[in-house]
Amino acid sequence: MSSAYITPTGHKVLTEELKWLWKHKRPYATRKVKEAAALGDRSENADYHYNKRLLREIDRRIAYLSKRLDVLQVINRTPKDTGRVFFGAWIDIAHEGTISSYRIVGSDEIDFAPHYISIDAPLARAVLGKHCDDRTRFGRIAAIRYDAVGDDASLDFEALIKRFQHFPMQL
Repeated sequence: MSSAYITPTGHKVLTEELKWLWKHKRPYATRKVKEAAALGDRSENADYHYNKRLLREIDRRIAYLSKRLDVLQVINRTPKDTGRVFFGAWIDIAHEGTISSYRIVGSDEIDFAPHYISIDAPLARAVLGKHCDDRTRFGRIAAIRYDAVGDDASLDFEALIKRFQHFPMQL
């Protein structure tokens, strides 16, 4: 079971996706099903079957987001000890002369940016609670930093919203 934590930015994106599915994508798919059904024989109507499947996928996503958003806990505060790695931290890992940056986020947010890792990932589990310069099996923690609460300058929020608003509707 994945952890039920999310950053404010992640919560906002998922909430906007749910709103968009209800207000735009679902009505579009419903209209297409109705138009295809009006053409007659549904047993051989590929457009009808495609749009019914699309509608089921939309409903499945709406149900998932509705339930998940009720369970998720938004972490919108910086920890008291910013010298240790906790949820929401940016970490720099030094390994064999290279430094890689990651942000520890909830499992629902890892698609938002390539440098995001889930709090349930092995790397995150290995570094949680560690201090700067501590060694892990993945390398040495070179730096720890936290963004201002609820603000992640590395994300283009508008681009995240647009990622699920493309037409024509696709599964």
